[in-house]
Amino acid sequence: MTLRGRQLAQLAGFALLAAAWVYAITRLLHTTVPSNLHLPDLKAEDYFTPRQLERARDFERFVRIDYVLSQVALLAALVGYALRGERLTRESAAGRVGTGLLLGMLGLGVVWFAQLPFGVANLWWERRHNISHQGYVSYVIDSFFGLGGTFLSVCLVIAIVMGFAGLLRNKWWIPGVPAIVGVGVLVAFITPFLIPSLHRLHDPQLRADARQLQRAEGLPKIPVEVQDVHEFTTAPNAESVGVGPTRRVILWDTLIRRNRFTRDQIRVVLAHEFGHQKHQHIWKGLAWTAVFLLPIAFLVALATRGRGGLYDPRAVPLALLVFVVLQLATSPLQNSVSSRMESEADWTALNATRDPVAAMRLFQRLSTTSLTDPDPPGWWQALVGTHPSIMDRIEMAKGWPGR
Repeated sequence: MTLRGRQLAQLAGFALLAAAWVYAITRLLHTTVPSNLHLPDLKAEDYFTPRQLERARDFERFVRIDYVLSQVALLAALVGYALRGERLTRESAAGRVGTGLLLGMLGLGVVWFAQLPFGVANLWWERRHNISHQGYVSYVIDSFFGLGGTFLSVCLVIAIVMGFAGLLRNKWWIPGVPAIVGVGVLVAFITPFLIPSLHRLHDPQLRADARQLQRAEGLPKIPVEVQDVHEFTTAPNAESVGVGPTRRVILWDTLIRRNRFTRDQIRVVLAHEFGHQKHQHIWKGLAWTAVFLLPIAFLVALATRGRGGLYDPRAVPLALLVFVVLQLATSPLQNSVSSRMESEADWTALNATRDPVAAMRLFQRLSTTSLTDPDPPGWWQALVGTHPSIMDRIEMAKGWPGR
């Protein structure tokens, strides 16, 4: 094939890939929430007392400052590592991929040290407001040992990327992204087995509610388990984890201990988590990972070409910096996607329970127990808001009867 023929073939391949990417986005953006749904414009002052709003906003003000400073420190640390990290390759005798893994491990250590002071500060603030019970030493130890799982994931990704770079040089991202998403599928499958302190749900009424809601949402039997976290936090939470045969719904014991939430409110939580399972949100989340990762990986490959691309271990520190910067830059888009799926789960829960009053009271209670600002500034919601704001969720519940 002539040079011009190869260029045309490459252009056709990129065009086909771009078309598939756009098609995937249009398919993934669809939700079952009615597009013409009219939601009321409600005020937080009508659902929360001045004291509750003051406490929540005072608490989150510190959290926002701590978060912003932590990201500045993270970027500064990674810039320094990107400028000096490649010098370490001269002292390594671990081979090409082994040196890349070593630099990835050191980069992860740099990230941990840069974030640790801000994590401790956040823990101090949560302890002061009786949200966390964890000790400082325990936090540091848990954070350090938590690096182990992250390190394994990072090493696997670096090995995949550098392996494909050895074959395809700067086109490693084409097969590399599907391979990384495949690792994500494996992690999603085994996650339920990695969560500590789990036991079955003992409350017979809640078990009956779970079975009734599963039938209402057209789901097979999905185990509901409880995670004991009350020794570390007072915040309530729940999650849907696993894929295929490992699917689980997990309630934190802080949600069901001491009658903090009513049975009707917990039914809404269960229906919400079953909504995630009904709409295959874990699989959709993995698909969205591929959608975002494809252009990010392409830009990482482009940015590291001056250092030999990710074939050369010298490029690993720079690749870490570029990846984190792109992750931060695209976080509003990723959070918007996450919020859409959470809204769909809320809508499904309303249809399953037909109890908007319980939903509104649940959201109010979630805000007051976690000291969450029910109506945060737009920039903060875009930057970290993986869920709709509390007021957005209350507005949906309020507007559901007139759907």
